[in-house]
Amino acid sequence: MNTKRLRELQQVYRTGLLDDTIPFWMRHGLDREAGGMLTGLDRDGTVIDTDKAVWIQGRAAWTFATLFNTVEPRAEWLAASRHCLDFLRDHCAAPDGKLYFLVTREGRPLRMRRYVYSECFASIGNAAYAKATGEARAAGDAVRYFETYLRHSFTPGVMPPKTEPGTRPMLGLGPRFITIATAQEVRAALGDVKVAGATCTEWIDRSIGEVERFFYKPELGAVMEVVSPDGAIIDHFDGRTLFPGHAIECAWFILHEAKLRRSDPRLLRLGLGMLDCMWQRGWDREYGGLLYFTELKGLPLQEYYAEMKFFWPQNEAEIATLLAWQLTRDAKYAQWHRLVHDWSHRVFPDPVHGEWFGYAHRDGRISTQLKGNHWKGCFHLPRMQRYCWQLVDELLAESGPAKRARKT
Repeated sequence: MNTKRLRELQQVYRTGLLDDTIPFWMRHGLDREAGGMLTGLDRDGTVIDTDKAVWIQGRAAWTFATLFNTVEPRAEWLAASRHCLDFLRDHCAAPDGKLYFLVTREGRPLRMRRYVYSECFASIGNAAYAKATGEARAAGDAVRYFETYLRHSFTPGVMPPKTEPGTRPMLGLGPRFITIATAQEVRAALGDVKVAGATCTEWIDRSIGEVERFFYKPELGAVMEVVSPDGAIIDHFDGRTLFPGHAIECAWFILHEAKLRRSDPRLLRLGLGMLDCMWQRGWDREYGGLLYFTELKGLPLQEYYAEMKFFWPQNEAEIATLLAWQLTRDAKYAQWHRLVHDWSHRVFPDPVHGEWFGYAHRDGRISTQLKGNHWKGCFHLPRMQRYCWQLVDELLAESGPAKRARKT
């Protein structure tokens, strides 16, 4: 990870974000007739489905507002963020205030799901927009949506359980690491505000504590996706299924928090330990890339797509390994970053129409020409490109003339 390599990465991330990914979504995704973002896109950006995933609206609003806040205050980015938030506000809430998962192009409700991830992304989208504009309504909506997310996720009896709790109660990793990420973004935009009786930092500490206590199993070299309420392994298909992408995403959220707290040693140990064990569990040594699912005991998995390679776990691993290298200078993280970066940038980018394909077979053959659907939109890829670009800029600054002068 020398200066030459960092310069190469800087160019890849910057041009990929500003000259490829964002222009693709600005050109093809923004629905200038009905509002919001369209994501049912063919390879060339042709719209092939007009239904709209609500969580994509919040994610895209966050992406555009965050670019405005951190890269350059371009009016078109701020307008795009507002475009998504207006659609979300006007069309996506049920009578009880909970957000739908899916609506028609015009905003008529199609599907409500039990979980509340639409709300957490609506929260961070509003928070980033509030930081850009100072709009009180956006700041209030950010807190309100986060409160809704927390109430449904952690108040017993509010969200219907995934399994019969009297037979097999379980805890999930997902709500904990999404709480960390949401609280981090709300805090970055609005300050350490109180939400549902606790500050953002307190929600982060609580969630990290539960990840460490219940889900991280260093003795097994694994981060579990679901566990019993006491943290015990559930020795069934769901309980033994490992999700490297989720676990590594959670690891970099914790490493990010460690960095904000001046390399907090406990958080560093936890984030690095989670990254280390799930890289070993998830990296495909034969073909490259992170597998979608692996199995705790090495037994056969029931998910038929377990060995596929989705784009977003590779994005999370790029962030995690580069951040780990910045924090430790351990050569293995530079090696892992090169592996995942080079593999994913060889497999997923579309040299003809831009942006990335989303899904590949185990050997790296693209499985579908789609550029967007109800799960893939303007979020994971640009988040990775912007965050890694920022890290590379920091690393180059650390090794620049001013740094050398301080050392002498």
